[in-house]
Amino acid sequence: MKQAVVNGISVGFQDSGGDGPVVLLSHGFLMDHSMFDLQVSALKENFRVITWDERGFGATQALTDFTYWDSARDAIGLLDHLGIDKAVIGGMSQGGFISLRLALLAPERVRALILIDTQSGTEDPSKVEGYNGLHDAWMEHGPAPVQEIVAGLILGPGDWPEWTNKWAALDRPQFSRAFHCLMDRDDITPRLAEINAPALILHGSLDQAIPVVKAEILRDQLTGKAELVVIDGAPHAANLTHPIETNAAILRFLNAL
Repeated sequence: MKQAVVNGISVGFQDSGGDGPVVLLSHGFLMDHSMFDLQVSALKENFRVITWDERGFGATQALTDFTYWDSARDAIGLLDHLGIDKAVIGGMSQGGFISLRLALLAPERVRALILIDTQSGTEDPSKVEGYNGLHDAWMEHGPAPVQEIVAGLILGPGDWPEWTNKWAALDRPQFSRAFHCLMDRDDITPRLAEINAPALILHGSLDQAIPVVKAEILRDQLTGKAELVVIDGAPHAANLTHPIETNAAILRFLNAL
């Protein structure tokens, strides 16, 4: 894992290398760069794919409170570190929150957007109490008592030891900082019209964390050409559970740019 010091923190990242157009992918909450391994495999022959660990996860620490605007600046700092002027910016869930903010902060750096199971608004008020309860249980007892619920929300039914093992190793204070960043994020929906980069919006039809209607808002309010692809049967992390459909849509989108 490579490291880059940006904004006073050490950011872990992977770079497939090569001379192709650059694609920067940002992971979802409780995940890390490896959630895009199957996308990297599909794209790396023709594209330079960069994946990274955001604050609180993987090889990047969250030692203080932060916002997704800070994370967007981390992503810009990583591009600067690598000498990359412009890239396709993509992300899943919280990675999409970061990607949209990056597009607002530095539109000149964004060739296009890939937005996977994400949205522009705040958390659904009806879910806040339940999510806070999951956080409190995690902080008191660790992830074991709630990991089945959490995995179901992100990955759908089944056993996911690759991720539950990583969650068991998460530093609890860092997890809490990342959680509060997630829950306290601001609503950037009124600013979507400022983003005119072309966008591919991918969304699982069975996403329990973010309903498809939120993806439709992105499609309708982004001012660049925006295409919504609903992946039938996919949960929140559609790129992990349905990589064939996801990769086909991404390749088609990238090759048409």
